[in-house]
Amino acid sequence: MAGQNLGKKILNLVGGEKNIASITHCATRLRMRLNNPKIAHANKEAIENLNGVISVVEKAGQFQVVIGPNVPQIYDELVDGTNLLKENPQDSNAHDDTNWFLKLMDIVGGIFTPLLPLLAGSGVFRGLVLLATQLHWLSTTSATYNILTCASTAVFYFLPILLAVTTAEKFKTDKFVAIAIMGALIMPQFTQMMGKTGNGVIVHFFHIPIILMTYTSTVIPAILAIWCLSWLEKWLRTWIPENLQLLFVPLISLFIMVPLTAGLFGPFGVYVGEWISKLINWLMNLNGWIAGAFIGGIWNLFVIFGLQWAVNPVMINNISSLGYDYIVPLTAAANFGMAGATLGTFFKTKNKKMKTYSISALLSIFFAGITEPAIYGIGVRYKKPLIGAVVGGAAGGAIIGGLKVKAFAFVFGGLTTLPAFVGKTFIPYCIGLLVCFAVACLVTILIGIKESSRKGC
Repeated sequence: MAGQNLGKKILNLVGGEKNIASITHCATRLRMRLNNPKIAHANKEAIENLNGVISVVEKAGQFQVVIGPNVPQIYDELVDGTNLLKENPQDSNAHDDTNWFLKLMDIVGGIFTPLLPLLAGSGVFRGLVLLATQLHWLSTTSATYNILTCASTAVFYFLPILLAVTTAEKFKTDKFVAIAIMGALIMPQFTQMMGKTGNGVIVHFFHIPIILMTYTSTVIPAILAIWCLSWLEKWLRTWIPENLQLLFVPLISLFIMVPLTAGLFGPFGVYVGEWISKLINWLMNLNGWIAGAFIGGIWNLFVIFGLQWAVNPVMINNISSLGYDYIVPLTAAANFGMAGATLGTFFKTKNKKMKTYSISALLSIFFAGITEPAIYGIGVRYKKPLIGAVVGGAAGGAIIGGLKVKAFAFVFGGLTTLPAFVGKTFIPYCIGLLVCFAVACLVTILIGIKESSRKGC
């Protein structure tokens, strides 16, 4: 195995191709569902000791290998020459003893993960456009501004269609039918029926009342609609003869799902999104200092357990519908808390390899807003740096929340995403990040690390 690349080494240690029911990856991890998880569990330490592997996480019925930003390359190495596919359907016989909440987080993660690079890139792009206008480098009445605005915000306008694609892929249904369903709800002919009244106009479809809503930039309606489509399609393929499915499955799916989404899933999803946004705004207005300290302190723990997927859709929905969000800055506070703890680890460790790794993890946060290498390779490994990150994130998060800092795009908190926060609260945001970083670094240095508790990186 010495001459193999990292992907093939991992493949062998998890039990080979036949033991993998399905495999995919997110921004930093290989995610596998295994037919016999005991094989991989027995080799867990050997996998963690591979050069290039940060750690191994077993949760949500998945065996996850944390690698870092170069995970797509390792994924390609692993599946190369095998029958494993990027959209390999999950084996129904695969071992899965997870509870409903972890399964839900896995579903939400699978839906949003493919879109995160686009959302992050568009967010920084939008921030740069806003910065250019505030510096008077770009006129808001110019064609250049309008073109750049369209380029940087298209992802949010057409978010229901993009979510239709990823949701269809997650639930293994026809993604082109899914696109057509959500596309129908943002067509000009549909929105024109609302006239000047806007959301809440009632029309009739075969004498059935339907409440019309605006679906551009929405999140929940697309997910609910395509989940329902997946069940409808399975049922149709059971009852329609195979030689007629090509025509009648998409025909009947469109006939049923477009009105059903417009009349049921759509309004429900829009109202839920609005309620969540109002709840968050209410909490921030009630006491932003406490809310900021709580979210800034606990967010890194959310990442460890994958719970951030429960909140990411809320942030995306706020950006899409309101144009700003209060939670994104608090996640950035957690990022800079982890960055400070990482620098503190650099100063405390005597392991040269860990010093090098610490700098790499720190740069990953600063330039990509990705914390997993630091969280798993340093925080989880040594424990005490995670304490420093929590304290630092809470300290700076209180400032950011208390001063009601706004993000104007969905981004991962780092130095390269600062333009997404440019506005009246930009200076408090920068002060909050500095506090997060300094406090976390100082706490980590003061409490130290126990390198004897784990092997070097």
